[in-house]
Amino acid sequence: MTLSLPPETDWDQAPGLLDGAMNLDLSAQHCDLPYWFSGVAQGTLRDRAKTGHTIAETTPERMCADGPLRDAQILELGCRSVAEEQGTRVLAYYVANATSIAEMDFFATQLMDEARHSMVFRNHLIEMGVPAGELHSTIAALSADYKREVLDPILGFAVRAVRDEGDFIGGVAVFTIIIEGVLAPAAELSERKWSLIDPAASAIARGAAIDEIRHLTVGSSIVREYLLAHPEYRPRLMDIIKRGRALWDEIPDKKYILEREHLFQEGMHQYADVIGDYEVWPGQRLLETTAEERYATAEAWTDKMAAARLAYMGLDEAVEILRLT
Repeated sequence: MTLSLPPETDWDQAPGLLDGAMNLDLSAQHCDLPYWFSGVAQGTLRDRAKTGHTIAETTPERMCADGPLRDAQILELGCRSVAEEQGTRVLAYYVANATSIAEMDFFATQLMDEARHSMVFRNHLIEMGVPAGELHSTIAALSADYKREVLDPILGFAVRAVRDEGDFIGGVAVFTIIIEGVLAPAAELSERKWSLIDPAASAIARGAAIDEIRHLTVGSSIVREYLLAHPEYRPRLMDIIKRGRALWDEIPDKKYILEREHLFQEGMHQYADVIGDYEVWPGQRLLETTAEERYATAEAWTDKMAAARLAYMGLDEAVEILRLT
């Protein structure tokens, strides 16, 4: 008997991250434990549980050869692995402080999702030739400044809300709007730009993106339902959103993203014959993009996605305040 999957967890039917995050309507009650065990564990992850990709989605030899392309991928996946690891640790507080069983169950599945993302990101480095015995020390060395300057401040902001201030809904808003909302478009770009150059990495990004759709939409639903029941909470939430955005504007994430995008820029031209006329987004050939253009496009995706989710939550006034128009 063929397993019937929710379409948003089906590898072939699930929408792209931007489309799904802006248009799907999922709740914690809908995305419960049976949903996760059947739709995600037995659906999205079928044949991909250990590595994040199938045997057919290979790691080409070029990704194991010294050079800027491999350096770019190691930087990207190393930093993303640490981001997901740190996010997993923070989500333990969301499980502990959830205000309902449905929310507790959902964040338990999100914690598992983020831990899996961290695992498959770092394991792909082994597939690229990083010695297993040196994996963790390699990641720690390349991500130390990124963790200190980018991850620690923004994740610390979430922890203060959900753990120290006892504000579960505020913590959900921080994770959904600021953390997931800002980091997710980089995952969309990763899936697209590595599609032909490193099919295994692109598949890994695709699987993570399918999960992120669920995280963004359910988080938005939790905030929306709470606001409808408690309109008096709106000023507090607006303050959290504004402080979170101000914090992100101060964080020097751009320099880290551009470092790896410049390496990718150099490396992709060495494999122009592999990339050919491939379009990284409609009407734009990957080979004709620059590091700065790819960064700016991902940033525009962030704003577009955030505006859609804020409107869904009933926070239209935040769109203008956060300069997302």
